[in-house]
Amino acid sequence: MTKPLPIEHLHHVSRVTTQLEKAVEFYRDVLGFAEIPRPAFDFRGAWLFNYGLQIHLIDKQTAGSGEDRINSRSNHIAFKTADLEAVERGLTERGITFQTSYQAGNRNVKQLFFQDPDGHHIEIGAYPPTA
Repeated sequence: MTKPLPIEHLHHVSRVTTQLEKAVEFYRDVLGFAEIPRPAFDFRGAWLFNYGLQIHLIDKQTAGSGEDRINSRSNHIAFKTADLEAVERGLTERGITFQTSYQAGNRNVKQLFFQDPDGHHIEIGAYPPTA
């Protein structure tokens, strides 16, 4: 049997929102999350952190569409790994289609996006520590 992918822990949950500012206020003021720096994406959103977990909010107007394909701007869960190459090999060995994304700049994050059998989006990445 093939070994499971080398996942360390849940890193973030992404949520598409129709009310970005109100969503930021909710996660900040009600749930106690603080805004953290976010890469200079070409779409609106916000990143928040607390309790060892990030929340990534994505403005629905810029979220993209098409649940039948891999969409990094959809609702998804994201896991952290220290061995992204092993994850890539494991996905390839299993015949799982994935999309690679690299965010250069102050965070230098590499991410792999794919779907579970029901089409739910999953991300696995090698992330730097959250300040």
